[in-house]
Amino acid sequence: MTPSNTTANKRWRAPLALVAGLTGLILVGCASRLEFPPMGEPLPLTAKLEIPASIKTLSADYTDSCGHLMQIPIGSRLEEALVEGAFRTFKKVVYEGGGTKDATPDLLVRVDLVNWSFSIDKEYLYDRAPAKLQLHAMARVYNDKGELLRETEIKTARQERVRLEPVQKNCDYIIDPFIQDSVVDFASKVAMDARLASGAQTAPIAARAATPPTAKTLVPVTPGPAASPSAPTPASSTSSSLRFKAMVLDENSNLILEGGERVRVRVDVVNTGATAIQNASASLTGTQSVVGQFPSATLSIPPIQPGETKSLEFVATLPPTVQSQKAELHVAVTEGGGAAAPSQTLALTIQPTGIQSDDVDQIPAPVAHFRRPHTYLLSIGIGSYRDTQLLPRKYASLDAEMVANYFQSLGGVPASNVRLLQDWKALRPDIDEALLDWLPPRMNKDAVVIVYFAGQAIVTPTGEVLLVPYEGSPSSTTRLYPLKDLESALARLKAKQTILLFDGMVSRLHSDPKAKSVAPRWETGGATVRVIGGEGYAKGIEDDKHRHGLFTYYLLRGLRGDADTNRDGEVTLGELAAYVSQKVSWASKTHFNSDQHPHVWPVLKSGDKSSSLVLTKLAAITGSETP
Repeated sequence: MTPSNTTANKRWRAPLALVAGLTGLILVGCASRLEFPPMGEPLPLTAKLEIPASIKTLSADYTDSCGHLMQIPIGSRLEEALVEGAFRTFKKVVYEGGGTKDATPDLLVRVDLVNWSFSIDKEYLYDRAPAKLQLHAMARVYNDKGELLRETEIKTARQERVRLEPVQKNCDYIIDPFIQDSVVDFASKVAMDARLASGAQTAPIAARAATPPTAKTLVPVTPGPAASPSAPTPASSTSSSLRFKAMVLDENSNLILEGGERVRVRVDVVNTGATAIQNASASLTGTQSVVGQFPSATLSIPPIQPGETKSLEFVATLPPTVQSQKAELHVAVTEGGGAAAPSQTLALTIQPTGIQSDDVDQIPAPVAHFRRPHTYLLSIGIGSYRDTQLLPRKYASLDAEMVANYFQSLGGVPASNVRLLQDWKALRPDIDEALLDWLPPRMNKDAVVIVYFAGQAIVTPTGEVLLVPYEGSPSSTTRLYPLKDLESALARLKAKQTILLFDGMVSRLHSDPKAKSVAPRWETGGATVRVIGGEGYAKGIEDDKHRHGLFTYYLLRGLRGDADTNRDGEVTLGELAAYVSQKVSWASKTHFNSDQHPHVWPVLKSGDKSSSLVLTKLAAITGSETP
């Protein structure tokens, strides 16, 4: 192996795994990325690789979720992958700027770009943003006399959902792995085509190894698709050391599949044996009208070590028009030699479209066996005020009710642990009673307390934040509820974790245009995590289309599963805070021509106990083993 070859292999020899873009596979958790397929021993030939400037300078522009213009140097990635693919195919490679010195080429491999496209669809709100990359090129292979041996169209079309960076104040997408997969896919096809052009598809490996370097035969071949490896001979079915859990997750989490709804079949596979398993797959069978909606009914499982778990998903969108029916999906996990884990059956209910899947007012189905008996929610929503000079908040009362419903359905919070205060029932004494009388006797070392407040806050000239209860008025600060009083009450509870969620308008107490503006002081210290709907003095956008405060709309979507960026079926506080911050910032600018940027204090970092706190678990149809 040449020094260049060794260096290139080190770049790509990470434990990567195959991800099928257009077939709907999404690898989750510890699953890894796409790698070059096995190509056999490098051929005893020297190839010159020509990569034109149209590929080397290829660059994609896009805007991140905050509207910033970003640029991806796809060309340099393509060049690196094509060089790596060439070194995996030939003993020696010559290319501009590197390769084997003083080597005389036996072949010339040239790749010319025909067209390409790249896009990120930020309008798609349910899940991570769909990214698409298409590359169309012509690969030509010439012998040492300049004769064309092979000319082949090379096409790569990949699609994957890219998630936002799960940290605060980061607007960009995690897009590098997707680009890497795309260029490796493209370069692999070019390399395999070059191998075919050399006649390698017909020469046995042993014969090629025995052939002296001077006895090379270059045979022109007819362009055509690369031959696929022959399937292994099935062995008799035996017990496998693989075990798995299958579940169905529907878009609106009501456990009923509806027309036009996006459906995910998640399969978590664990190796319970003592040896690694290299070749295994998961497959779907059952009611054909359902199975037929999945782009692929069989997905490869990456190599899995003893005790390791790999997760994958079949993803489909049901037709807009479906008939009411009962259906079944049978999930099987099989090793390459035929050994199989006990199969599982998923029983499904399908019905025509009722409430649109984007309507967060459809309460998700409760999650079985998920209980949080030590979590408490005080949900306050004030849309109208005794003081008629205060602007009403059209959806605050409904928002508080929906938040309470979501934490009961997906958060496992018992109804007895929820206190809902709305409009005229949200007086200052009512808030005090909940914080000072209702909560303290229920506290223990495992208690988690969440306070949601939708309404208004007024800020004094010194920056102190005063929440506005129903009877509150700017003309009488004694009727307002200081944030510091709320924080003190939460601190006295000595709970494991306290959280404040605020959605609404923030204004000055006595507006004086000549006075120096002091920012609201939400960060008053203490252990409470505060997720605030907007920075500074904000009107708190209300979304008339969805009939919710914009912050709360994405809060609900996040709790329902959109914030589950690592796809493990749970939404943590860190995931929710990052998701809401990104989405509200993007939607306010895109749809409302305004700026609303949620903020979190303190900033949640990966690995923090607060960040990893599980808030909701997604409702799923779980599989049962088939006898």
